Amino acid sequence: MISFIIPSFNSASTIKRTIESILSQTANIKYEIIIVDDGSIDNTEEVLRNYEKDERIKYYKKENSGVADTRNYGVKMATGEYIIFVDSDDYISHDLLKDIEPFILQNIDLIKWNPIFVDENKNELLKPQSVAFEGVTGEQGFNILFGRDNFIDCLWNYAIKKELMIEFPSGTYHEDFATMPIIILKAKSFVSLDKREYFYVQSKNSIMRNDNDKKTRKKLEDKLMHFDNLIKTSNNMNIQKQTKENFAIYATNSLLVVLKDLNGENKEFYKKELKKRKIWRYIKIRNLKQLVKRIILLIKI
Repeated sequence: MISFIIPSFNSASTIKRTIESILSQTANIKYEIIIVDDGSIDNTEEVLRNYEKDERIKYYKKENSGVADTRNYGVKMATGEYIIFVDSDDYISHDLLKDIEPFILQNIDLIKWNPIFVDENKNELLKPQSVAFEGVTGEQGFNILFGRDNFIDCLWNYAIKKELMIEFPSGTYHEDFATMPIIILKAKSFVSLDKREYFYVQSKNSIMRNDNDKKTRKKLEDKLMHFDNLIKTSNNMNIQKQTKENFAIYATNSLLVVLKDLNGENKEFYKKELKKRKIWRYIKIRNLKQLVKRIILLIKI
């Protein structure tokens, strides 16, 4: 059994497409669709009434508390052995279940695919590099993906054994960054497919950076907190030294990529926090490129 979890908030205009992409799967694998409505105030519930007779679809509505809590609720309600997250404005390939079925039958812990970024008219915007492998542990898989895949922590890239799931930090942003890297390291078996199964829709609203300063500060604080927890957790795991180093570099890069989009007080706050953590120490000097990167960091922060 596969549990598709769809967190929803004011998704009346897009969620039908999301659901239909799941219902149109070509494989004969048993699945359920769990929709968790995070306090929508539009007509999402009315749209979902069209699916009332479909026993595969379960709809829950709760008070608004953010995506992390909404995903936790969905996992709690899931009865499947595997969890697949789909955002309510995105959709999946009709062949996703068919393509992962052989690995479901092998009881693989973690199955990864790749996204395609599209606009609202389904025009392709970006097709990220694909990295494929089989027969590895989560630790080995992380090291293969490290430096080659920019979407390691995107939850919607995976079918995850439910027993591997970690509770998302309640009331925080960047809950995928907080959990998915650890889930990967915990996996005993990991497969990455050369398949593009997830369509990430970049709407005009999602492309615009319209967060207010207060919300941006909260996002920065959460990301920093998750970084600290990732470093602490990975250091306590029974993994190789080089994996810990790669993991720290990955987490550091995830922090640094945010810096270019900041300005004003939030930028100064963030730079101060990075400096407090001596962030440059996590860039291991294995080659000239990494040496240059550390020097630039020391100068800029």
